[in-house]
Amino acid sequence: MLNLIRNEVTKLLLKKKLILIIGLLMIFITLLSYGQQYTYEKNIDRFNNFSDTGNYDWKSLANQQLEDLEKRLDSPYIPEDGIASIEIEIKQLRYFIDNDINPITPSAAKFSVDFVEQGISLLIPLIIVILAADLVSGEFSTGTIKVLLTRAVPRWKILLSKLIALLLMTTLVVLIMGLLAILISYLFFGQWGFDEPVATGFRLIDGQLNADAVILVSRFEYTLLIYSLTWYVAIVIAALTLLISIIVDNTVSAIGVLMAALIGGQFLQFFLSDWPIVKFFFVSNLDLTRYLTGSYQPIPGMSLNFSVITLGLWGILALVIGFQIFNRKDVLV
Repeated sequence: MLNLIRNEVTKLLLKKKLILIIGLLMIFITLLSYGQQYTYEKNIDRFNNFSDTGNYDWKSLANQQLEDLEKRLDSPYIPEDGIASIEIEIKQLRYFIDNDINPITPSAAKFSVDFVEQGISLLIPLIIVILAADLVSGEFSTGTIKVLLTRAVPRWKILLSKLIALLLMTTLVVLIMGLLAILISYLFFGQWGFDEPVATGFRLIDGQLNADAVILVSRFEYTLLIYSLTWYVAIVIAALTLLISIIVDNTVSAIGVLMAALIGGQFLQFFLSDWPIVKFFFVSNLDLTRYLTGSYQPIPGMSLNFSVITLGLWGILALVIGFQIFNRKDVLV
């Protein structure tokens, strides 16, 4: 079994997809780090130009952002969902100011969390799709699956070795993503920020932000928590990708199906948020981090436990169906 797993990991590495993924991550992280630092410096310059003292203070800048958000609420062009999101942002910002928590100054740890929070619903799933889409379909399209199955090894062991190799590579990708985000952003921000306090535990109750369960943790602990949730999402996407790779014999078609599901699910969540069944779709549950930040939830009636269980069921169901199909699939056609 270990030889099978080693063989599958080697095949994934030889395809050089990991190098492609690392290259894409480095480009995205570098551009976003530069953009965030540039925006931060511009905000400081703008504040100093309009400030009487000319001395930067994060609380003053936070209060200025608070005023800007309150002015946006008066705009007649903002939809109802946008108003609710801004109101939540205002309440969180007030909480940070009242409790002396700096949400303004960028740091490497803060950026690494922001990066996965923004990418957990689309970018990270697409990276996993790139990694795993041809894991089985590539074997069928090239005909190498016939050679693989001529060994005196049960089919389920072959697929299990592919699954374990995929889980190992998925874990490696999440670790690399975190390290790159921290190291590259540090070059721009010049501070790690792992000792900063972070307020987490915000809850939305009937559309209102509730801070009764908020606790303060270090940025290091919060980063570990966020990346644990990101890893969980990546594992579920890997299981779903493996299923599609088994069903579809062509790698391009497998990628197309998964991208359509991810992007289509976003539209479904946006336009049909009042439809009760939408909250059971896996795409609607990918953003697990929003439950920790108290972000606006477009679909009511969802919680962290609900989304974790729903994603887990999707992953288990995908694996059960995948093993059944792989064991019965005719490889001579």
